[in-house]
Amino acid sequence: MTVPTPDAPFGYDPQGRPYSDKSKIVAGVLQLFLGGFGAGRFYVGSTGVALGQLFTCGGLGIWALIDAILFFTSNDRTDKQGRVLRG
Repeated sequence: MTVPTPDAPFGYDPQGRPYSDKSKIVAGVLQLFLGGFGAGRFYVGSTGVALGQLFTCGGLGIWALIDAILFFTSNDRTDKQGRVLRG
Protein backbone atom coordinates (compact mmCIF):
# COMPACT_ATOMS: atom_id res chain seq x y z
CA MET A 1 0.00 0.00 0.00
CA THR A 2 1.31 3.44 -0.89
CA VAL A 3 1.60 6.36 1.47
CA PRO A 4 -1.41 8.73 1.40
CA THR A 5 -0.83 12.14 -0.19
CA PRO A 6 -2.85 15.38 -0.02
CA ASP A 7 -4.55 14.57 -3.34
CA ALA A 8 -5.44 11.05 -2.08
CA PRO A 9 -5.74 11.17 1.73
CA PHE A 10 -7.23 7.65 1.86
CA GLY A 11 -4.52 6.08 -0.30
CA TYR A 12 -4.67 4.34 -3.65
CA ASP A 13 -6.28 1.14 -4.90
CA PRO A 14 -4.12 -1.62 -6.51
CA GLN A 15 -4.57 0.01 -9.94
CA GLY A 16 -3.19 3.32 -8.62
CA ARG A 17 -6.52 5.17 -8.46
CA PRO A 18 -7.17 7.35 -5.38
CA TYR A 19 -9.74 6.16 -2.85
CA SER A 20 -12.76 8.30 -2.07
CA ASP A 21 -13.81 9.52 1.35
CA LYS A 22 -17.14 7.78 0.61
CA SER A 23 -17.83 4.11 1.38
CA LYS A 24 -19.47 1.69 -1.04
CA ILE A 25 -21.04 -0.13 1.94
CA VAL A 26 -22.75 3.06 3.14
CA ALA A 27 -23.85 3.85 -0.42
CA GLY A 28 -25.23 0.33 -0.85
CA VAL A 29 -27.17 0.39 2.42
CA LEU A 30 -28.61 3.82 1.63
CA GLN A 31 -29.57 2.61 -1.82
CA LEU A 32 -31.09 -0.60 -0.45
CA PHE A 33 -33.31 1.08 2.14
CA LEU A 34 -33.82 4.56 0.65
CA GLY A 35 -33.20 3.86 -3.05
CA GLY A 36 -36.66 5.09 -4.00
CA PHE A 37 -35.41 8.53 -2.99
CA GLY A 38 -32.01 8.08 -4.69
CA ALA A 39 -30.20 8.34 -1.33
CA GLY A 40 -27.19 6.22 -2.32
CA ARG A 41 -26.68 8.22 -5.47
CA PHE A 42 -27.01 11.54 -3.65
CA TYR A 43 -24.41 10.25 -1.16
CA VAL A 44 -21.79 9.61 -3.86
CA GLY A 45 -22.60 12.82 -5.72
CA SER A 46 -24.48 11.43 -8.75
CA THR A 47 -27.20 14.07 -8.56
CA GLY A 48 -28.65 13.49 -12.03
CA VAL A 49 -29.16 9.76 -11.50
CA ALA A 50 -30.43 10.41 -7.96
CA LEU A 51 -33.08 12.79 -9.30
CA GLY A 52 -34.08 10.17 -11.87
CA GLN A 53 -34.53 7.63 -9.11
CA LEU A 54 -36.40 10.13 -6.97
CA PHE A 55 -38.89 10.94 -9.72
CA THR A 56 -39.47 7.28 -10.65
CA CYS A 57 -39.46 5.93 -7.07
CA GLY A 58 -36.25 4.08 -7.81
CA GLY A 59 -37.67 2.63 -11.01
CA LEU A 60 -40.51 1.21 -8.93
CA GLY A 61 -37.89 -0.31 -6.65
CA ILE A 62 -36.22 -2.45 -9.32
CA TRP A 63 -33.62 0.14 -10.35
CA ALA A 64 -32.86 0.91 -6.70
CA LEU A 65 -32.40 -2.79 -5.82
CA ILE A 66 -30.10 -3.47 -8.78
CA ASP A 67 -28.13 -0.31 -8.00
CA ALA A 68 -27.72 -1.41 -4.35
CA ILE A 69 -26.44 -4.82 -5.43
CA LEU A 70 -23.97 -3.17 -7.79
CA PHE A 71 -22.71 -0.87 -5.02
CA PHE A 72 -22.04 -3.92 -2.83
CA THR A 73 -20.38 -6.08 -5.48
CA SER A 74 -18.56 -3.70 -7.85
CA ASN A 75 -15.01 -2.56 -7.21
CA ASP A 76 -15.17 0.19 -9.84
CA ARG A 77 -17.88 2.48 -8.40
CA THR A 78 -16.68 6.07 -8.12
CA ASP A 79 -17.76 9.30 -6.47
CA LYS A 80 -18.38 12.67 -8.13
CA GLN A 81 -14.63 13.35 -8.41
CA GLY A 82 -13.97 9.97 -10.04
CA ARG A 83 -12.29 8.46 -6.98
CA VAL A 84 -12.94 4.78 -6.23
CA LEU A 85 -15.32 4.14 -3.30
CA ARG A 86 -13.71 2.56 -0.23
CA GLY A 87 -14.94 -0.62 1.40
